[in-house]
Amino acid sequence: MRKDIEIPEVKDVYVAAVKELHEDYNTLDWNAYIINDGPEPLEMVLLTVQGYNETQMTTHMRHSIKILPAKGFAKIEFMEESVFKLDNFFSVTYFLNNKMYEKRFEFPAHSIMDDNAVALPVMDKDGVLAR
Repeated sequence: MRKDIEIPEVKDVYVAAVKELHEDYNTLDWNAYIINDGPEPLEMVLLTVQGYNETQMTTHMRHSIKILPAKGFAKIEFMEESVFKLDNFFSVTYFLNNKMYEKRFEFPAHSIMDDNAVALPVMDKDGVLAR
């Protein structure tokens, strides 16, 4: 029965957009990161990424990370500034202590900007956290 299905709550996992210097091109670029602020490593992290609004849609991108260490982070992808006008969604699924967790993180349209940057957990940088 549905009432018997346990859906664990995602805690201490974040998706953030971070503005960084690209060494080769000497440009400031936005990159998406997944952050594990928990005490245990995450296993088999699967991510799907897509941006859309009423008239436009990006392609579906898929990423995987075998293990994301405790108090660790990993770069997901470069974020082209032309997609900032779209609602950008990051669906994250992972295993922790033999349980599957899932959460959908969102960067609403026009939310990725320097003014929305905050200090990020684990990373020694500022960035925009997805909701």
